Amino acid sequence: MILKPKFISFDCYGTLINFEMGPTAKGIFEDRVPGDRMAAFLDSFRAYRLDEVLGDWKPFFDVVENSIHRACKAHRVEYRPSDALALYNAVPTWQPHPNVVEVLEAIAPHIPLVILSNSMVDLIPHSVAHLKAPFHAVYTAEEARAYKPRLRAFEYMFDQLGCGPEQMMHCSSSFRYDLMSASDLGFMAKAFIDRGHEPSSDQYGVNRLTDVRQLPGLLGLASPDRGA
Repeated sequence: MILKPKFISFDCYGTLINFEMGPTAKGIFEDRVPGDRMAAFLDSFRAYRLDEVLGDWKPFFDVVENSIHRACKAHRVEYRPSDALALYNAVPTWQPHPNVVEVLEAIAPHIPLVILSNSMVDLIPHSVAHLKAPFHAVYTAEEARAYKPRLRAFEYMFDQLGCGPEQMMHCSSSFRYDLMSASDLGFMAKAFIDRGHEPSSDQYGVNRLTDVRQLPGLLGLASPDRGA
């Protein structure tokens, strides 16, 4: 079945941009966290980031600072104020996953592209510039005053677009942050870009894609050259 959404919304970090928070933290803490404990330390950092975004909105720097500080406390690792700043300042340098730019450029002339990101107004333009494709709209948690997976973040997007979820497709590599909420809200279609960084599920009505170049095919569009 060919899908014809009015808009396609995307998660940004992890889905389009290679989310390198873990590798960045690994480099920062390799002098303080032994190799055999690093995976557990990074898992805690990831879990605390999710916990930090579930309450009232706070700046993303505070999310990063609080979560890395909590991970350090849990693992009895020295925390330095420079740690959070180094993590935050790395975000604008992260680059798109392979083939993402070409896929977005293939879709943009036919269906308006939208980003809904757990980001800040000062951070997101750097990442959008890396993506190159023309976006119809880019919305951040700062503007919505809520982070995904909270439904309020998605509702802000609907209000701005003047479009309900029943007319939209949402694309993400994360069930916990995006696709479970998209299912609850009743998006007409959901695409799971399986990048292997989260457990997957077949219980949320998603189209599972193992290669982002499969996305145009769901829309009846030609895909970029997969031999490139």
